[in-house]
Amino acid sequence: MSKNSVKTIARNKKAFHEYFIEDTVEAGIQLIGCEVKSIRDGEVNLQDSYAQIVSGEMFLKSCYIKFYDKGSFSNVESRRDRKLLLHKQQINRLYSKVKEKGFSIVPLSMYFNQSLVKVELALVKGKLLYDKREAIAKKDEMRRKQRLED
Repeated sequence: MSKNSVKTIARNKKAFHEYFIEDTVEAGIQLIGCEVKSIRDGEVNLQDSYAQIVSGEMFLKSCYIKFYDKGSFSNVESRRDRKLLLHKQQINRLYSKVKEKGFSIVPLSMYFNQSLVKVELALVKGKLLYDKREAIAKKDEMRRKQRLED
């Protein structure tokens, strides 16, 4: 493996359909040993999870990391809040954007960067129903053009 190897663990495909992505940022995540083992097994679900800023710190809420079967006393709840590791400036910038109407922070993917678990967060704005229909129509049109070219 190369020194800068990145291995994707989980992607939040629903986020690309549900939101307009304005900005992305990479964050570390504070985990317990058993959680890392479950992540290595790919037992992660980012759907319906979001990030929230609480008293100057950012937390990943409602992210599912499966309870590790072979773990013992160090196992923790599978949907607990996990602290995200960001610089204070990044948190303040995201906080000022989230205070604006309609913005929120959702995770797009979780991956290993070398041996560290990282989360790609996105500053997003929700799509309306007609925006979603328009995106689906564009995808269908692209597929139809691709078939005609082949």
